[in-house]
Amino acid sequence: MTTALVTGSSRGIGAAIAVALRKRGVRVIGHATRAADAYTIPADFAEPSAPHALWQAALEGAGGQIDILVNNAGLFFANPLDLSDIAWLDAWEDTLRINLTAAAQLARFAVRHWLAAEAPEGDVRGRIVHIASRAGHRGDSPEHWHYAASKGAMLALHKTIARGYAAQGILSFAVAPGFTDTAMADDYLASRGGPALLRDIPLGRVATPEEIATIAAFCALDAPSTLTGATLDANGASYVR
Repeated sequence: MTTALVTGSSRGIGAAIAVALRKRGVRVIGHATRAADAYTIPADFAEPSAPHALWQAALEGAGGQIDILVNNAGLFFANPLDLSDIAWLDAWEDTLRINLTAAAQLARFAVRHWLAAEAPEGDVRGRIVHIASRAGHRGDSPEHWHYAASKGAMLALHKTIARGYAAQGILSFAVAPGFTDTAMADDYLASRGGPALLRDIPLGRVATPEEIATIAAFCALDAPSTLTGATLDANGASYVR
């Protein structure tokens, strides 16, 4: 059975990805800061040791084989420039720790796991799907330097993995959503004018978590190997490149 580890699977895009993969017969091992059910492993990515503990627990639960890693967990909140120096720096470091460094740690564990496995030449050993953001391309608001930087770096991480390990059958894909109808984005949408913000989206609406999950599931299960290294934008044409 194909097994996927999906981080941040308790709500929003992560929960939708878990549902989409399970509908396709994938065994999904979920993750949350605090476990929500028997299929979810608790791990607080603010702790440097948490990604390793999560990976080991997921491997044990999967019987020693994980085929797909979905790096979805993320932190998003405003960090105004006029905060105190220490508060601004703490917010920056927390965001990069959770959004980027934890994802890199898990990707490292996954790549090493797949490189150690026996596989015929030309076979796919494993797939990583990174849930990045439109902000990684075009930036974000003046209060979200940290978030945009973390997602831009995630895209660079993704491209490096794709280029470095394609020949060994390890594939990397990224999905870059724009505004998505999740709890994480609600306060931000309101702060940016709510309905007025839609004027910047030619499609006329934000994405749904299920739409992003459809793209992620395609990358995890169906995308041809030649697509490795690609970033799939999903922003209603609010940023095209």
